[in-house]
Amino acid sequence: MQQEQAANKVTESAGSVISQMANEFLTFRLGGEEYGIEILKVQEIRGYDAITQIANAPDFIKGVVNLRGIIVPIVDMRIKFRLGSATYDQFTVVIILNVAGRVMGVVVDGVSDVISLGAEQMKPTPGLGSVIDTEYIMGLGTIEERMLILIDIEKMMSSSDMGLIEQSIN
Repeated sequence: MQQEQAANKVTESAGSVISQMANEFLTFRLGGEEYGIEILKVQEIRGYDAITQIANAPDFIKGVVNLRGIIVPIVDMRIKFRLGSATYDQFTVVIILNVAGRVMGVVVDGVSDVISLGAEQMKPTPGLGSVIDTEYIMGLGTIEERMLILIDIEKMMSSSDMGLIEQSIN
């Protein structure tokens, strides 16, 4: 009985460590809004440079880059989220992600910082009905006066309209 309780405590503490780790987000800007993605999915941050376009790709897939011998698809988040035309300047960056074992990049207007959010700072996505697609939003984070839209990047990248990650059939 005591061993079982001790095992449960170890499991609980491991779970809380994981949940604390998963609460670190890389924040970035798209237009006037701030977004966050789990830091554990981020591989590196690069400046925006030449991207090889792919014929017949959806408009939000800008193309591919060769990253140390790996061909990496690049998704423009501003186009994906229909936030107006994308302008590329000295602040535009590509966040290289490793999602479900697949390396890909997302173009954003700029990276802000890495923040830790406690459970009390994370709110569920408000129910907005069918007016706004909140499928890829895992919640909202608040820090002082800042509001972050937290993106479930794995869900977004594995969605059928992206086609970047093979979907597992359960």
